Amino acid sequence: MKYLSLGQQRVLFLLALFILALIYYKFYYRPALPSEEVYKEVVVEILGEVQEPGVYIFKNPPTLIEAVEKAGGLKENIPLDRGLSSEILETGVLINVIREPDVIPPYPPLAKGGEGGILEKRGSGGIIQNVIKIKLSRMEANKLLALSIPLDLNRVSVEDLCLIPGIGESLARQVVTYRERRKGFRSVEELKNVKGVGEKKYQSFKTFFIVRQ
Repeated sequence: MKYLSLGQQRVLFLLALFILALIYYKFYYRPALPSEEVYKEVVVEILGEVQEPGVYIFKNPPTLIEAVEKAGGLKENIPLDRGLSSEILETGVLINVIREPDVIPPYPPLAKGGEGGILEKRGSGGIIQNVIKIKLSRMEANKLLALSIPLDLNRVSVEDLCLIPGIGESLARQVVTYRERRKGFRSVEELKNVKGVGEKKYQSFKTFFIVRQ
């Protein structure tokens, strides 16, 4: 009876392991799916009358009040418009928290007496108090690009477009002119209709844009 040599046994052993690995990969292996949390991240910048102005990242779209709290809250104990506090924010939003004086009107004159009446004044002026006002806009284009957030084609300026690799001032003006003539882009793919944008250029910078109606 012929026996296999030690070297042959090793070869057969490695071959068996290889076959088992193939079977496992084909029938049992399931690649891990990308974490959904990555796609839910929302970037918000908050400036003005807050304790810690800056750029903040949230796992899910935050409300306005959550963004203010993330920035350490307001600098002073001034009432915030609760009607705005429940507004859901999208990625790339710039929140500017501004403190402005507001005048509460004085009491209206009261009629008193008989016919014709006599006017009685309750104070000659209003009460001045500070209130917090919120202004929402978009973050600067250079910050959005640095954070891999696409620019809205219907809002970018010529200067913003020039930040995109492959777009010079001349082409940027063509894009803005087309947008004004067509009253806005309906899709990013519509960039192909702009003079000077060929298929190759479109493929190189299409990921930098999004269209919000």
